[in-house]
Amino acid sequence: MTDRLNVTFPSGPDECHAWLYLPEGGSRRPVIVMAHGLGGIREMRLDAYAERFTAAGYACLVFDYRHFGASGGQPRQLLSIRRQLQDWQAAVAFARSRQEVAPRRVVLWGTSFGGGHVLATAAQDPAVAAVIAQGLFTDGVASALAMRPDTSVKVMARAVRDVVGARLGRPPVMVATAGPPGSAALMTAADAEPGYLALVPNDAPFSNQVAARFALDILRYRPGRRTAKIACPVLFCVCEHDSVAPARPTLRHARRAPRGEIRLYPDGHFDIYLGEPFERVVTDQLAFLARHVPIGSAPGEAPGPTTP
Repeated sequence: MTDRLNVTFPSGPDECHAWLYLPEGGSRRPVIVMAHGLGGIREMRLDAYAERFTAAGYACLVFDYRHFGASGGQPRQLLSIRRQLQDWQAAVAFARSRQEVAPRRVVLWGTSFGGGHVLATAAQDPAVAAVIAQGLFTDGVASALAMRPDTSVKVMARAVRDVVGARLGRPPVMVATAGPPGSAALMTAADAEPGYLALVPNDAPFSNQVAARFALDILRYRPGRRTAKIACPVLFCVCEHDSVAPARPTLRHARRAPRGEIRLYPDGHFDIYLGEPFERVVTDQLAFLARHVPIGSAPGEAPGPTTP
């Protein structure tokens, strides 16, 4: 029987809350470190992926970023790229410290905005064993250009107000994460609001908003440019009809990865979390794991640090 433990690990001055999935058997297993995308929390279908991976024999560490979900951090709903990348580094370090897992067999799994984070993290950490990135954000400029001009103006106006207010000690000015076309939201394609909210369970600690200052940072974030520096195998799961992370720039960056594998899906950004599209993508991800990080002892795997 699979165990799912509630665990915490430090990141900066706060703690990230996570689920640690452990498969049957006492041997050290590869571990998949997982987190969500723009404003997402682990209850938004990450458990479905983790359950499939754990059933195949992998441990999984599924965490919430600081300022979101069950994790600490004030103010709430603050989306900081710098802090989220720190959270990834802290999560990987925590995973490697667990006596139940093989510390040299850490896989990074990210979706949407988190798909960009795993590229940036792997480019800096040559010890990562493999990367899976689905519906991945690779280029802030490309994503910004995918927004309607009227939406961009509304969002940027709130972002400026939020930055000024933060300097004066005021509470954050919020912007919706997903909203209807033409609204002041970060994602406003026709499929964005219904697709995003369909992932949220009724009892999840979720809020469909983030501090608006994030909109001023996204243009400078282009993790796709790091793909050429990733030494490990990378699986790029790209949605051909992605309204949030356009496929064309994603494919351009993916082709620069030395050990990249690309899978194309005839789906939209939010389709691959549910139903038949989910089954297709998770099947490909399991096959990728079996090829590159198979279950079993890795040659030369040394015992890792133990946790009291």
